[in-house]
Amino acid sequence: MSLLDETVEIPRRTMTLFFMIDTSGSMAGSKIGAVNDAVVNVLPLLEEISAENPDAEIKVAALEFSTTCHWLYNEPKPANEFVWQDVQANALTSLGEACKELSSKLSRSGFMKSASGSFAPAIILLSDGAPTDDFASGLAMLKQNNWFKAAIKVAVAIGDDADKEVLAQFTGTNEAVFTVHNIEALKQVIRIVAVTSSQIGSKSSTAGDTTKQDQVIAEVKSAVDNIGGAEVASAPSSTVSYDDWD
Repeated sequence: MSLLDETVEIPRRTMTLFFMIDTSGSMAGSKIGAVNDAVVNVLPLLEEISAENPDAEIKVAALEFSTTCHWLYNEPKPANEFVWQDVQANALTSLGEACKELSSKLSRSGFMKSASGSFAPAIILLSDGAPTDDFASGLAMLKQNNWFKAAIKVAVAIGDDADKEVLAQFTGTNEAVFTVHNIEALKQVIRIVAVTSSQIGSKSSTAGDTTKQDQVIAEVKSAVDNIGGAEVASAPSSTVSYDDWD
């Protein structure tokens, strides 16, 4: 047999999509129910993107945070192996502690130890309130992490009470914060952000000088413009409440 007849499989790199989910008491009811439903339904889409991508395998990790933090699995799982476990809402909002926990996993000794190498991760933060712990010190630690610096970072502000300023500090720009005011908008935005971040984050390169973060923001903004009950956080604020979580 000629060497030309042999098929050599080139190992794909890994791109991990992180969900950071606020499971504090204010998320109880329809909000946390919509989050659970949205993630369950987006996983098959991520599996499809991963299967069709010659450059990277997409893995998923999920961190829920209330008074304490908890990873749904002790390592990232391939999209086709990640079985969602419904999360429940109660207690406080320890976002600072969640930042520290995320930083500990964004390392070669943590979740970024793929033998074939890793693309920078994509991180989606979902929250409906404000931190109840020392967020500033937690974020300061996280911002020193090189994986976090390079990551795609998007936040979904769930309702009028979400602290958009805090979320913008996390993402680095208010352009990457998207606000939702009802169950359907929440589900749609989670799906759009997860799919777009995975598609762009798992590419080997970007177009021109545009960063992957900028590409994701542009595409999500375009999609959000067509969703009732969703808006870009950088849009002019209004004193009118649009929240409807019934």
